[in-house]
Amino acid sequence: MFGFLLSQRRRARQQAENWLEVAERVYHFRRDLLTETQTQRLVAATGEVRSLLKQKVETEKLKLGVDRLEGALRETGGRYYPQSSVVENVEFFLVAAIVILGLRAYFVQPFKIPTNSMWPSYYGMTAEVHPAGEAPGWPARLARLAAFGAWNHSLVAPGDGEISLGVDVMGNEVVPATVTTAGRSMLIFPALQKEFLFRVGAEEVRVKVPADFVFGNVLAERFGLTQGKLRQIAMNRRPLETSVLTETQDGRRRERRIYWVPLGQTARRGEAFLSFDVMSGDLLFVDRISYHFLRPKVGQGFVFRTENIRHPNMESPPGSGHQIRQYYIKRLVGLPGDRLAVQPPVLLRNGKPIEGARAFELQHAKRDGFSGYNIGKPGRFLDSVRDYTVPEAHFFAMGDNSNNSADSRFWGPIPEKDAVGKPLFIYYPFTRRWGPAN
Repeated sequence: MFGFLLSQRRRARQQAENWLEVAERVYHFRRDLLTETQTQRLVAATGEVRSLLKQKVETEKLKLGVDRLEGALRETGGRYYPQSSVVENVEFFLVAAIVILGLRAYFVQPFKIPTNSMWPSYYGMTAEVHPAGEAPGWPARLARLAAFGAWNHSLVAPGDGEISLGVDVMGNEVVPATVTTAGRSMLIFPALQKEFLFRVGAEEVRVKVPADFVFGNVLAERFGLTQGKLRQIAMNRRPLETSVLTETQDGRRRERRIYWVPLGQTARRGEAFLSFDVMSGDLLFVDRISYHFLRPKVGQGFVFRTENIRHPNMESPPGSGHQIRQYYIKRLVGLPGDRLAVQPPVLLRNGKPIEGARAFELQHAKRDGFSGYNIGKPGRFLDSVRDYTVPEAHFFAMGDNSNNSADSRFWGPIPEKDAVGKPLFIYYPFTRRWGPAN
């Protein structure tokens, strides 16, 4: 790297040593393919350069010896010399990939928080809605994307008219209609996305967001549209206008009837009637090595695999038989043999309020965004009817966002063999949470 600081003599000696390394490689890997004459020439040229280095001859004489060795290598090197730049680049990237995979498998693994089940300790995807008519310009979008992972979505009215939302009506239930499509996460990784449907007048406008993103928060902030209000509007405005949506699932085309609920607002042609940013979930490094030597501790953030958690709620969709095979993050609350119970907002471990993390104190006090621990539904693993004892060779984990977390209360304990590691460092986005993970 700092070769430019070396003297001419020292650089020549360093280059000669590099040539000797190439010659050694050619000799050991190709000597059974070389003729006796080729072998003798290669050995003689190698010995000459080694001798010149030992004698510390002047630079010009050393260069002549290296030239003779280079000539011998051209005759005997095969695919080892000369190497094209393509081969060298392939070797470089191959070695880099092996190193990265080794680090990921045994030491440190990058991990993205997908949902808000651990909020406010770790953030999943959230939304920042911009006021009507105040969509950020491109410089602001690029700056926010770089710093915060903020992907802007702006819906522009194709004409003048009233804004309507496409919904599915199932009996008395009214929910926003969605179309699931294949997409890319961070423009690289395959990921599912959902499209939500709007209309301005008679013209349709769609917005595509990650499948895990909670779009209801956008609707509530921009249009004041809660689930109850959406149902109320739909019931009061019957009969609703409808249209037929054609979509493809598993290679099959099918038709769905979509109902259009007017939102009581209008938009003008060319106006961004909805603009919001999808804020990236926290990206962090996971320490994969500690659990090989140290037992996980109650209170730690806890990353684990899901493929051996056998329960209908750990299938997608629930009860389908399709096991979810992902990495999850929760907080470790129970070790083998621990007796757990919930007396909202307190989580009890072996009859006492659980300890071991600042998050537990904040949960019990319902402070700083923590809402306290809640029980699951009757018949689940941790409910109001009974305590739960963690079985041998298993762990029990719960999300910090107890009101909005699918965790061991719903699909049971985690096998010890599936423990991966603990959060180490939040490296993106560059917010106040950047730094060591808690």
